[in-house]
Amino acid sequence: MALRRCVLAVSVIDGVDIYPRDDYVQFECGPVLHLEWSEIDRAVAAADADSSEARRRLAAWLRLRGALATIDQPALRLRAIGLPRGHVLHPGPSWVRHAVHGDALDVGIGMLGLGDDPDEVVVVPAALLTAAGMDELASWPDLARSLEQTGRLAAERLTHDPSAPLRPFGDFDVVTLLASTAFRAELCSADPIGWRSAAVPMRQRGWLDLGRIDPAFAAAAALATEPDERGFDRAVLVTTEEVVLVRAGGQAASHALQDPPATLDPWQRGS
Repeated sequence: MALRRCVLAVSVIDGVDIYPRDDYVQFECGPVLHLEWSEIDRAVAAADADSSEARRRLAAWLRLRGALATIDQPALRLRAIGLPRGHVLHPGPSWVRHAVHGDALDVGIGMLGLGDDPDEVVVVPAALLTAAGMDELASWPDLARSLEQTGRLAAERLTHDPSAPLRPFGDFDVVTLLASTAFRAELCSADPIGWRSAAVPMRQRGWLDLGRIDPAFAAAAALATEPDERGFDRAVLVTTEEVVLVRAGGQAASHALQDPPATLDPWQRGS
């Protein structure tokens, strides 16, 4: 009964064409789908079925479920996508297909063009792909190869302008590119020790050579970014095999504010 109330709330508040029946839920998203009540339960997950969180989860699930049902050859739109562990978009351990060493970066499956932006890769929970009849395990090897191939191309671009900010390449944002071994290897090849520090406070941009950046930058830029678009909330250390968050704590902001102002050369001073 609680799930039925949740379905009715999504129908009334979110305007979704969904109708509870005794044995299934009828979802009209172009085609008419009959969803098992067990799928509604998976969509709500651990949230209280009478809570606004459950309604939000179910509405988001149905938006993706409807989009999957209305596109041609959805398997061709699958992409690997990386997220910081604990990110607001992270669907949980069942979504993870590869965990990069360092306990900071997980990689799973997303889909191109499910949202309003046709060029955006949207995170898709594994249970939703299964409910839509897609075999995500069979798809993963090809998706992982595509990420590595694109990572090599992005690394080649980096060699032409090593001082440029890190930017997305193809369908992969910066956080996802860090999941590519080839991309990480190129980042670290310029350092004799074999590692680089990086600030990636947003999924679409990153910066290297943090010795020339305000130490408070990574944390401040992450806080200023919308949670969905946020990257790592602290600087990361990158090697060919690992992506590791720097230790939490410290007083980077106060230390930066204590630095004395730069002394202007005489020719820069006003008369």
